Amino acid sequence: MKALDKLLGGQQNLIGIMLLAVLILVVFPLTLDAFRLNMVGKYLTYAFVAVGLVLCWGYGGILSLGQGVFFGVGGYCMAMFLKLEASDPQSTKIQSTPGIPDFMDWNQITELPWLWQPFHSFTFTVFAVIAVPVLLAFIIGIALFKRRVGDVYFSIVTQAIALILTVLIVGQQGLTGGVNGITDLKTLLGWDLRTDSAKMILYFISAGLLFGCIFIGRFILASKLGRLLMAMRDKEERVRFSGYDVASFKIFVFCVAAAFSAIGGAMFALQVGFMSPSFVGIVPSIEMVIFAAVGGRMSLLGAVYGALLVNYGKTYFSESFPELWLYLMGGLFIAVVMYFPNGLAGLWDSHGRQALAKLLRRKPAPKAEIAPVTPKAETKILETQP
Repeated sequence: MKALDKLLGGQQNLIGIMLLAVLILVVFPLTLDAFRLNMVGKYLTYAFVAVGLVLCWGYGGILSLGQGVFFGVGGYCMAMFLKLEASDPQSTKIQSTPGIPDFMDWNQITELPWLWQPFHSFTFTVFAVIAVPVLLAFIIGIALFKRRVGDVYFSIVTQAIALILTVLIVGQQGLTGGVNGITDLKTLLGWDLRTDSAKMILYFISAGLLFGCIFIGRFILASKLGRLLMAMRDKEERVRFSGYDVASFKIFVFCVAAAFSAIGGAMFALQVGFMSPSFVGIVPSIEMVIFAAVGGRMSLLGAVYGALLVNYGKTYFSESFPELWLYLMGGLFIAVVMYFPNGLAGLWDSHGRQALAKLLRRKPAPKAEIAPVTPKAETKILETQP
């Protein structure tokens, strides 16, 4: 029981998780129609990226402006399987070469490329959704962190990688569908994904996976690794001089964030029914950072609320004010940065905890997720060897 309490971060964090669970698993399904619920499900897929960014940016000090790369790679892996299932010989008999995706036929490809062959297997696809983005993140981490490339330079490099991958996807139209992406994804193992019941089930699966990622994040932060991440963020050189391999810790948390993003991308492809390079480039990657910033870059739960709020704002403003919505979204971001620099989680820490403490008739609990490392505490962390 004590281990569970430590993992959840105390009674107030447990209440926060329960409130989020009630909102996502009860309130939204009971109050929204199928169309709107599917939109919320799409918002939740972005929350996977935001949760990963809390780990690598908020706690690890690694600002990645290319998380759309991992979101897109995970989504493309799932989309490749779904597209092959939708391209059976019977459904594609009007093509010049039946049995291959339509965009390949349009580009005069007469045989399924070797890169696509393994994606006939759903088991391999699930493995690839996690393994391919993590491998890519590992290679990037080895290339940069081992050479002590960090701060703004790392952010610029990740932006460049997002741009390169976008250009590559668009240029290889015969393999990736080009600028249109992979579309017309209908079934999963014979299960029609377009029905309202299927969208409802996928929504709950996405929500369950999201809470799983949150608990994994809490487990990491509650461990010694979590304390080391904060120490590296504030005093990286001291951690390195204490004998710790800083690069390895950075690579690990970067890979975890990539895995979370990839799961979100795969669930996006399942719920929305397509995947395109528009979700891979620089602009979506920066938007994903905004989700974490609005929710609070030191709060796993705040990241989920940030993703929901920002995407709801985009939907509401674009529907109600089609000519002004970009300006309104910009104003929302500026207001959050100016008046709530710690995001929604900071607002909760400054006001919500006091109110909840009074409600529980106890003294306010210490801030669990936004807590700078004091020199004394940091020294204690660094002196503790593995």
